[in-house]
Amino acid sequence: MSYGNPPPSDPYGQPAPPPGNPPSAKGFFGALFDFSFEHFVTPMIVKVVYVLAMIALGLGFLVFLVAAFTQDTASGLFVLILGPIGLLLYLCLIRMTLEFYLAITRMSQDIHQRLR
Repeated sequence: MSYGNPPPSDPYGQPAPPPGNPPSAKGFFGALFDFSFEHFVTPMIVKVVYVLAMIALGLGFLVFLVAAFTQDTASGLFVLILGPIGLLLYLCLIRMTLEFYLAITRMSQDIHQRLR
């Protein structure tokens, strides 16, 4: 006799799918060129996009910092002090946007699995 909670199920009595991302039957290029849109590319590329965004923000900050110091020492110090705050705000915005896209994709995958 089990005293724990029963496994979750949907309203029709079907057991819930196991948690986690289901492995994609296709690879990256297979999902990229899937014209029926049954395989999602977003979970595969979100980490790469985040790393590229961090690198681009860092390089952009350095370029902006050098340009500010070549123009004037005061503006260079201004960018040096306040620039990291803007950098963190942009990084947070990028992170939240990518998490939003990933959450929508995961919800779509979950709904698609439950309808099968």
